[in-house]
Amino acid sequence: MSATLAAPGAGLFRRLLENPGAVAGLVVMAVLIVVAVAAPLIAPHGPAEQFREHFLAPPFQQAAFPLGTDSLGRDILTRLIYGARLSLLIGATVVALSLSIGTLLGLTAAFAGGVLDIAIMRLMDVLLVFPSLLLAIVVVAILGPGLTNAMLAVAVVLLPGYVRLARAAALGELTREYVVATRSAGAGVLRLMLLVVLPNCLAPLIVQATLGFSAAILDAAALGFLGLGAQPPTPEWGTMLADALQFYQRAWWLLAFPGIAILVTVMAFNLLGDGLRDALDPKLRR
Repeated sequence: MSATLAAPGAGLFRRLLENPGAVAGLVVMAVLIVVAVAAPLIAPHGPAEQFREHFLAPPFQQAAFPLGTDSLGRDILTRLIYGARLSLLIGATVVALSLSIGTLLGLTAAFAGGVLDIAIMRLMDVLLVFPSLLLAIVVVAILGPGLTNAMLAVAVVLLPGYVRLARAAALGELTREYVVATRSAGAGVLRLMLLVVLPNCLAPLIVQATLGFSAAILDAAALGFLGLGAQPPTPEWGTMLADALQFYQRAWWLLAFPGIAILVTVMAFNLLGDGLRDALDPKLRR
């Protein structure tokens, strides 16, 4: 029994390893997780520690500051390491909120139908009218600037994608024989929704969550860059970019290293999401 249950997971992992992009994404994700968890152990300094005799020290010239320092004498490498912890926390929180609420709303719309279905989907259509960053800015403007409110705003931005995907997947499952048989056996709506239909809708939702992780990090960094997300001296990559903007002509490393960190992280999650999509979609299997 256990071998039978483990076989699909083993096959999925094997197909995932056949995709070089997905493997690269997995490696980068593993490194980020290790760096985030072990940040206090591997960071050479404190994230807010200032070295006043080393303002704007260039990179690769001092062993104590391998990536240089910022305008307040803080070590760039240390702040990048702690920023990885914060970025992963932002991504995980946003995806957890948007995925759980979006899946519940999508399943509710599919099972209820009628007026409730129309109301939920029209509300999602209204949210989709706005560009994602503009909608996030509006939500933060209502709630107030800060990291928590920025995460809530990004979760609202990503919500319609999960709702529409969960509804479409559930509608495709409701007409299948196993659902009809379970309903005929007297199963309640919650049992049908959560124990029968939901497990068969997880594949596209998992792929969307992986891609949503990168979108969450990118949108949160954009809000931080605009001064609406994490506030100084929090070592968040978008905030680091905003602080470095006035020094872009004489201290290129202040912009380059946080930008590279965002680029690599977002690309890693996108590559992993593409690999999961290919591995989970039977039409794309070789």
